[in-house]
Amino acid sequence: MSAEATNPVSAAEAAGPDAPSRRRARPRIDLRRLGRAALLGPTTRDRLPDAIGHVAEAHRAHHPDADLTVLRRAYVLAESSHRGQFRKSGEPYITHPLAVTLILAELGAETTTLTASLLHDTVEDTEVTLGQVREQFGDEVAYLVDGVTKLEKVDYGAAAEPETFRKMLVATGNDVRVMSIKLADRLHNMRTLGVMRPEKQARIAKVTRDVLIPLAERLGVQALKTELEDLVFAILHPEEYENTRALIAENTGAGDALATIAEHVSAVLREADIAAEVLVRPRHFVSVHRVRLKRGDLRGSDFGRLLVLVGEDADCYAVLGELHTCFTPVISEFKDFIAAPKFNLYQSLHTAVAAPDGAVAEVLIRTHQMHKVAEAGVVALGNPYVPAATGEGAAEPAEDGERADPTRPGWLSRLLDWQQATPDPDTFWTSLRADLAEDQEITVFHADGGTLGLPAGASCVDAAYAQHGEAAHACLGARVNGRLATLSTVLNDGDTVQLLLAQDTASGPSPEWLEHARTAAARIAITAWLQTHPETAKVPAAAPRPPAPVTADRRSGARLLADLPGIAATAVRPAGCCTPVPPDEITGFQVRGGSVTVHRTGCTAVGTMKRLGREPVTVHWGDTAECRVTLVAESFGRPRLLADLTEVIAAAGVAVVSATVEPPTEQRVRHTYTLQLPDAAGLPALMRAMRDVAGVYDVSRARRSASKED
Repeated sequence: MSAEATNPVSAAEAAGPDAPSRRRARPRIDLRRLGRAALLGPTTRDRLPDAIGHVAEAHRAHHPDADLTVLRRAYVLAESSHRGQFRKSGEPYITHPLAVTLILAELGAETTTLTASLLHDTVEDTEVTLGQVREQFGDEVAYLVDGVTKLEKVDYGAAAEPETFRKMLVATGNDVRVMSIKLADRLHNMRTLGVMRPEKQARIAKVTRDVLIPLAERLGVQALKTELEDLVFAILHPEEYENTRALIAENTGAGDALATIAEHVSAVLREADIAAEVLVRPRHFVSVHRVRLKRGDLRGSDFGRLLVLVGEDADCYAVLGELHTCFTPVISEFKDFIAAPKFNLYQSLHTAVAAPDGAVAEVLIRTHQMHKVAEAGVVALGNPYVPAATGEGAAEPAEDGERADPTRPGWLSRLLDWQQATPDPDTFWTSLRADLAEDQEITVFHADGGTLGLPAGASCVDAAYAQHGEAAHACLGARVNGRLATLSTVLNDGDTVQLLLAQDTASGPSPEWLEHARTAAARIAITAWLQTHPETAKVPAAAPRPPAPVTADRRSGARLLADLPGIAATAVRPAGCCTPVPPDEITGFQVRGGSVTVHRTGCTAVGTMKRLGREPVTVHWGDTAECRVTLVAESFGRPRLLADLTEVIAAAGVAVVSATVEPPTEQRVRHTYTLQLPDAAGLPALMRAMRDVAGVYDVSRARRSASKED
């Protein structure tokens, strides 16, 4: 069954009665009582069952004229088909689709989405067939139900999970409502994850963190994203979560400081004759954690933000002018996401002002419609195939048989393009996580007048493939802000880029382009071209030299020996992409100048080299003494983290050659250590000890793109 567990305690509930609530409070719904009502069914033919009454009430709040007849029919089919099935907590299984549908109804989803949500597990977990759903509820409901139905492990084995997500993403590309249902489904399962074994909780939470939360962000469904973040935070980082919970509990009066500022803001806007609603928006757990890492000690005003809601776009700027006139603005905090919306449809003005007592309050200014989209994202857009002007009729299918979704965002189109080039499930899964891990932070303008959304650090290579697809193989260079630039040039937010393409379409990328490609789309396209044109990556044969033993690598401290019949003494070094150390199984490849680069046999570069026609060289470890290795520790930032990690390293008798700490990205911090070990056999124990440090969620050997001589 798709429902993963129960124990209905969300992060907000776990915080206790004094914790701030992000949204307007609503009555608690007892799942056991809901389950009993679900089993009793309707009392009369024309009356909605009591169990679905909450859904109907929430739906009518957004859609007063909605026809609830189809919801009644969907509920009756779902309840009868799931009858006799129970969740791990003992509630009737029907409580899960009911809860998922209620989440979507509260976000303002239209009737078709709610109908599919009620039925979303029937095809997967009951005897109901997709044909029956289509016959009773139509093609659109059947499409949505099929889009969120998991693939069977018996058919796909270990590839079932990545292939299921591939299927959902492809379906989402044709109808974004598929992912809306999936996100609500995962939110309810995360709320009720407590009865699962800890290791399964962690596995589900990691997939939620790596895939579902970034998708919620990209689709603009902030209401789901923020709660998912808190739930993942509580499972994967319980110590930091408890510290944050205690911090919020200790500052129960924090809202008073913001309330005072809010009253002052309201008075200013009334005097200026601007109709506005001023609200205090408490931060959720992860947001408080991030602010604490950024600012250290928190003041009362740091535990929330002010939200100003107005009627029209022009009113937003009028509010901004009054705030900057009557308060001291913090200019560095000003951002205009109305004139330049985020890639996920988000629009607001962001600013910060200082009160007379020195307290700084962050302020969000938006219209009521902007607020609806900010909270619910694509869910708030309704049926993408009904023209807004008439409210009737569906969009015509495209020539390829798929309906052209007017709400499909550019990032999703690019993701769908590159996934077609990755039939291997493992490669797709790895590329998907890497692609979603990139923060879509910059917007660049291209010569045609359009815009490209790219991750921070993207280069002209990424822009070329984002704009031109495979035609970017012929890219020669670029003009950035009117000036000639190399393809390796890193782009900044707001840059204008003009890509220069060769007329000769037979030309293609060089292996060095991979060093400058940040996006999965660019990396996959370049790699695919190089694989079909191996002559461009082959290394010229080295000139013969007198035979002699190949010597050692000075960087790792361990001796590497290579068997090269008919060739002289040369350098042997470990590859930077996988940094092998004894007793790793290794293989080597000859590179320019006749030297040999050594990889772990499981390194992805090995397969690439072989596909490009590069012959492996037999290598083996000689006498080993000390060993040098580079480790990367991924963690949530917290005080004393660096000290605790170095203390663990020192306790293992390991010398630190160098250490770098990258600036925090959201709440995550990356530490990179180059270490000298007295014995390579102690490396696994050291890595385990580093993973046990509070806040550290992964420690791995350093991996990077192979350098051009590799």
